[in-house]
Amino acid sequence: MKEQHEKSRNPMIRLITLIALLGLISGCATVPRGAEDPRDPLQGFNRSMYQFNDSLDKAIIKPVAKGYRTVVPHPIDYGITNAFGNLQDVVTTINDILQLKLLQAGSDAVRVLVNSTMGLLGLFDVATEMGFTKHREDFGQTLGYWGVGEGAYLVLPVLGSSTIRDTVGIIVDVNFDPLIKYHNVSTRNAMLTLKLVDTRADLLSASKVLQQAALDPYDFVKEAYFQQRDNDIQNGDPQPPSNHTPPEK
Repeated sequence: MKEQHEKSRNPMIRLITLIALLGLISGCATVPRGAEDPRDPLQGFNRSMYQFNDSLDKAIIKPVAKGYRTVVPHPIDYGITNAFGNLQDVVTTINDILQLKLLQAGSDAVRVLVNSTMGLLGLFDVATEMGFTKHREDFGQTLGYWGVGEGAYLVLPVLGSSTIRDTVGIIVDVNFDPLIKYHNVSTRNAMLTLKLVDTRADLLSASKVLQQAALDPYDFVKEAYFQQRDNDIQNGDPQPPSNHTPPEK
C-alpha cells in the first residue's frame, strides 16, 4: 500500500517526463534539419501541443478563470494569490541556497516565516511591507546559473513554454513544493486546481495583449519566454559572465 501511495503522489512528474520524451521522439521524427529556429528543433510537436493547450484554455480554463474573477472579491483573490506565493517562496529559498545567494536565501526564508505567521499562512504579504523583497528562483534558473545549457524549446501540456533544462527544473521543484507534498490527495488536487485557476485569472489581461499583438502567437510566446528566462537567470543583466565561474550577485 505504501508503495502504491508513493507512486501516486506526484503524477505531474511522470506526465512531464513522458511528454519530454515524446517531444524528443516526435520532434526528431517530424522536423527537418535546418529548421528556421535552432532553439526549436521540436517545432512540429510543440505547435501541436500549443494548439492543444490553446484549445483547452479557450474551452475550459479561461471561462472558469473569468467566472472566478467575477465571483471572488478582489481582497480574497489577492489573499489566495499571496498564499500560493508564500509556498513558492519555499522553493525560491532552496534555490537561493543552491545558487549560493545566501543573503537572498536568508531574506526569502524570513519572508516565509513572517508571512506564514503574521501573514496568516501567507494570505497577507506582511514581509514585503517590512522591506523583504520578493524573489523568484527555480531549479531551471539554478541549472542555468551554473552554466547548464537550456536545450531545445519544449511546450508542455497545460504548463506551456519550457525547455529541456527547465522541464528538468520543474521535476525537481515539485519535490520542494509543500503543496505537492501534502498527504491528502483530494485536498492537494483541489488546491492545485485553485492555483491553476487563480494564476490564469491573473493573466486574463495578458492574453488580450497576446491576441491583439501577435501575428503568430506561437512565436510571440516562445520569444517572450526566452527573453524572460534569460532575464531571470542573469538577474536583469544580459551580459554573460567573463569566465566559467558563476557571476557575482
